[in-house]
Amino acid sequence: MNHQCLFCFCRAFDKLLQKHDGDNEKKLKLAKKFFSLLAEADTEKPTPYIAREIHAIIRESLGDPDPYKEEKHRSNKLALSLYNELKEKIEASDDPFNRALRYALAGNIIDYGPSQTFDVYATLEKVEHTDFAIDHSPQMEERIRNADNILYVGDNAGEIVFDKLFIETFAHPNVTFAVRGAPVINDATWKDAEMVGMHHVANIISNGYDAPSTILEMTGSEFRNAFDTADLIIAKGQGNFEGLMNHKDQRLWFLLMIKCQVIGDLLGVNKGDFVVSNGHSPPIQ
Repeated sequence: MNHQCLFCFCRAFDKLLQKHDGDNEKKLKLAKKFFSLLAEADTEKPTPYIAREIHAIIRESLGDPDPYKEEKHRSNKLALSLYNELKEKIEASDDPFNRALRYALAGNIIDYGPSQTFDVYATLEKVEHTDFAIDHSPQMEERIRNADNILYVGDNAGEIVFDKLFIETFAHPNVTFAVRGAPVINDATWKDAEMVGMHHVANIISNGYDAPSTILEMTGSEFRNAFDTADLIIAKGQGNFEGLMNHKDQRLWFLLMIKCQVIGDLLGVNKGDFVVSNGHSPPIQ
């Protein structure tokens, strides 16, 4: 873990406290608990381990099992309002696969973890005219065509609407879409996937755990079986990248927008870049 990750945790924690009611004494007590957890954290583990513990404490202390429920609902509604327009653009494109992939990447901007502010419209416009910093998309398209079954690991609410568009476009008959096992930050759960109609294009499963990532050893048996038997695995977003980046597996494909330079440095790219990377391959610059 990079030391900067600890400061990122602090910023996210502070913003969450600010959005909830409660007297100063209660917030001080929660802050002390938070900093105690950070001080004792095993920094040899990937950041999603610590993020999971932090948000479990927050939910318990606030008495709120889903602190970002309203934000997730708004994100889903916003993305759904763009669905028809983007679908028309995909269908009119000379390369529908590439256009849908770009929109899926743009959707990764919807994230209440590292930041509370983002511009979906600006990101959609940017992604249409920006080269990917790492681009293994031609190889991925070929692998999708040849796969018998695909596991698509989702990330955030709202974002999953753009994932749905991408899945519809590559039109594979056997796609499983995985969501988080319980609410954490604004990550998509089963309820979000059903709200956006993901069940019309994929079989929805839970990963059985409430980390904002995919930590294989902690996932449930259904997800683990889907992971082990998939011909191709698409892991969406920076959180899933952090949880799976050390698995050197040729079946793994990472789709993400770089949201911090710590992750950018690992991949040799910059914050704000778009990445389509095969997990077992060196970056293509």
